[in-house]
Amino acid sequence: MDVSFIGSGNLAWHLAPALDNAGYVVREVYSRNPKHAAALTERLYQAEVKASLDFSTSRSSLFVVCVSDSAIRDVVTEIILPEDSILVHTSGSMPLGLLDLAAASATGVIYPLQTFSKHKKVDFRNVPFFIESNDPEAEVLLMGIAKMLSVNVRKITSDERKALHVAAVFASNFSNYILTLSKDILQENSMDFDLVKPLIQETIQKVLTIGPELAQTGPAMRGDLETLDQHLEALKDKEHLLSVYKLLSQQIIDRYQG
Repeated sequence: MDVSFIGSGNLAWHLAPALDNAGYVVREVYSRNPKHAAALTERLYQAEVKASLDFSTSRSSLFVVCVSDSAIRDVVTEIILPEDSILVHTSGSMPLGLLDLAAASATGVIYPLQTFSKHKKVDFRNVPFFIESNDPEAEVLLMGIAKMLSVNVRKITSDERKALHVAAVFASNFSNYILTLSKDILQENSMDFDLVKPLIQETIQKVLTIGPELAQTGPAMRGDLETLDQHLEALKDKEHLLSVYKLLSQQIIDRYQG
């Protein structure tokens, strides 16, 4: 099966070569920024930069939309597809029905639950893939494609996928931002982020071993108001840190001390 990609961001950067290596030939890459599309084609065997969303003469039968959630609607209303084509998006939060705006024979979702950055290699074998489709045959096809990349593939509904995506934001994006704040505090006090790396590693390992609710420790979980007051005093001139500290501490107190 030949494949075309619409989008050249972080996910496309990894997913397109993975499909190429699995035998699904990526023929075309379209991006609003042609330079980004060209950079991605350099990672592929036979792909060319596509200048427009008119794929009416394309040899591909699978079209993968790898753009930001806010851009999907624009893509699907403008794209011109060949006959018997399957159009899929890769979003965690956008519904399958959004693709009905395009004239595709079948639509679907291929959602890999992972964080992607261009500078960090991803091993797809253990990345969970979640599949949804409006067509039974297309669903079987998409399941087969995902199973060529990963050992963890399952069906999902749009509502389930949205809940999963919200959970993923808490687990990944928010926790990463908290670590960024931790690094800021250390740097402002002339200390290195390396000092807390063993703590981060042990925390994550413990969460994965016994679960986050049992792994919770700290002054808020213990109801140690004296230590909390000391921390609030230390943060009194840093409103953005103070607000986060207050909110999370109160949430932990309510859960474990309420």
